[in-house]
Amino acid sequence: METDKIVVGLDIGTTKICAVVGRKNEYGKLEILGMGKADSDGVIRGIVTNIEKTIASIQRAIEEASEKSGIDIQVVNVGIAGQHIRSSIHHNGITRKTTDEEITVEDIKRLTDEMYRIVIPPGTDIIHVMPQDYTVDYEEGIKDPVGMSGVKLEADFHVITAQTNAINNINKCVKRSELVIENLILEPLASSLSVLSDEEKEAGVCLVDIGGGTTDVAIFYDNIIRHTAVIPFGGNIITSDIKEGCNVLKHQAESLKTKFGKAITEEASPNEIVSIPGLRNRPPKEISVKNLSSIIEARMEEIIELVHIEIINSGYEGKLAGGIVLTGGGAQLNSIQQLVEFITGMDVRIGYPNEHLGKSSSELKSPMYATAIGLVLSGFMDLDDRQNRYNEGKPEARPKKKEFANIFNVILEKTKSLLVDDIEGKDNY
Repeated sequence: METDKIVVGLDIGTTKICAVVGRKNEYGKLEILGMGKADSDGVIRGIVTNIEKTIASIQRAIEEASEKSGIDIQVVNVGIAGQHIRSSIHHNGITRKTTDEEITVEDIKRLTDEMYRIVIPPGTDIIHVMPQDYTVDYEEGIKDPVGMSGVKLEADFHVITAQTNAINNINKCVKRSELVIENLILEPLASSLSVLSDEEKEAGVCLVDIGGGTTDVAIFYDNIIRHTAVIPFGGNIITSDIKEGCNVLKHQAESLKTKFGKAITEEASPNEIVSIPGLRNRPPKEISVKNLSSIIEARMEEIIELVHIEIINSGYEGKLAGGIVLTGGGAQLNSIQQLVEFITGMDVRIGYPNEHLGKSSSELKSPMYATAIGLVLSGFMDLDDRQNRYNEGKPEARPKKKEFANIFNVILEKTKSLLVDDIEGKDNY
């Protein structure tokens, strides 16, 4: 039973490493049993750059989550991101032996498995193969071909690849933390499970996850993932800009950004001044909130414009009725929603991972935990909704043609027997 199944999500981010332990309750909602987090010192822009520091952070997060949940954590679902992520569309097809029998889940699986053998650039590995639209005997635009008849089965696939070294480094960190990876999942796909509704995915929506090191983009249309991208800029580069522009320490720049920063300069008061403690025996430093906001706005505009370019390149601009959903730590920046609406001209909302959560702490309902919660949800849900339908009602459960013939013969023999009994009067009617 799913209520007995426990899933752990491990988000190895640029600013934090977060472990979340969850299970489904009797109402189908996700119940969080425990959460642990630690500062991430060995990850830059989503890529592990220091093995030892990353292992130490993973162990701290896992120990805290294990202590709070009372669960001995051994298996985890891990997220992967970074500017090395690439996505592309590929076409593949198989020829079935007969048209008498309908297309089965095994045919779909065989077609999908063959995509893992396509030629990809050296030094990269395939992490996801996600079917788009199917074609059966040259009939295009089929979403779910299971149960149809046909000889030629084809499909377009959204193939996502990652650097082999980046995958190996994540595997090494997790393994040396005495854990086993159940699934390695692209982080924007995980985030989409926790913040997007089925209606938005059907209408067309762009998920923008603004993390510390990267900004992840995932575009859905007709309930199918259509485009993914990773932009190598996030909240940390804004902190770095503030540090340089205001001549303050890094932790001071981070505090200024989160407490006083605004994404739109015009909304900042020109007379508002923030006083920063000076270094030893030096006077406090005064920072203008308007100047602070102008630094933030300049960098956020650059990031949002890169996101808009990805939407245009995907070919789905103008088709996304669900607009843009912002999540991640960067989505908590003041006025970010209005700035994105102004630059893209699309409807925008902030994505909170509340929809699938049962009783849990209010802290976990922040956009910054969308990926971690999505990684837990991925243990209970498939990234492609069609796979869930395949699992619920496999064609093998239905009698095949030969079985129907056998059933008919049995019924015929029983009917003959009853007629003979009736004629001979053995039943004394």
